[in-house]
Amino acid sequence: MEFKEKLKIYQNQINKELEKYIRKNECPEKILNNSMEYSLMAGGKRLRPILVIVTYELFKKDIEKCLPYAIAIEMVHNFSLIHDDLPGIDNDDFRHGKPTNHKQFNEATAILAGDGLLNNAYMVISEDLKNTKENLDTKLKVFNEFSYSVDRMIAGEYVDTEYEGKEIMEEYLDYIHINKTGALLKLCVRMGAMLANCAENDLNKLTNYAEKIGLAFQIKDDILSEEGNEEILGKPVGNDKELGKCTYVSKYGLNGAKEKLDIITKEAINELKEYGEKAEFLKQLALYIQNRNK
Repeated sequence: MEFKEKLKIYQNQINKELEKYIRKNECPEKILNNSMEYSLMAGGKRLRPILVIVTYELFKKDIEKCLPYAIAIEMVHNFSLIHDDLPGIDNDDFRHGKPTNHKQFNEATAILAGDGLLNNAYMVISEDLKNTKENLDTKLKVFNEFSYSVDRMIAGEYVDTEYEGKEIMEEYLDYIHINKTGALLKLCVRMGAMLANCAENDLNKLTNYAEKIGLAFQIKDDILSEEGNEEILGKPVGNDKELGKCTYVSKYGLNGAKEKLDIITKEAINELKEYGEKAEFLKQLALYIQNRNK
């Protein structure tokens, strides 16, 4: 099966699962629920939950056991996007070709919708833990990593905003993106592997892969912010430069960032060698991250 065809199957699977958590009931907070749904179901690549599932499938096939964690991470991701777009942070008007949450509703509703999605993620995981009769120790370790990774994402976002328009050392640039973007992507791979009870050696290799695709994802984002197509991206190009953000493009130049992206993508794929055909989707996913246009 072609990579894009398989990607679409995974995306549809995630969308179908997410629908189960949409609140449709009549209640005083109905508009807040609509706001949460607006962002959660706006589209997107669903790479994070897919990474959980695909990594789990390297070792086991009963993927329903990892689905709550895949869903929870997508809720956290969308929480971060809503808050990232707010006037106090990136002040973006469009995402996925549609008005951002605070533009579609209002700023207060958007803040609370982000908070709601973050809390819903913890509710989804806690419900799974409550019903767990086996593998509880592993799931508690996963939950601990989940919470820590969210903390790191928020820390990375803070440092990113703090250094807008300022000169930044290379290690701080790496620190921002290892945390802001990389923490959740690494978590997805580690969650899938841990929930499948993989060996320590496998977890180490997959963690290395995840750290590299996390960095690759951010470098590509910076490149697209410089030279992407606004119609395809569904959001304005050039915002990073306008805000004075320090990016891999501003630090190394466009060609330098592209070279760095190529090297790190090859290193990520190299971590998967021993898995052969079983890891073909993960290999193609690394290339997809490198070559995407949105």
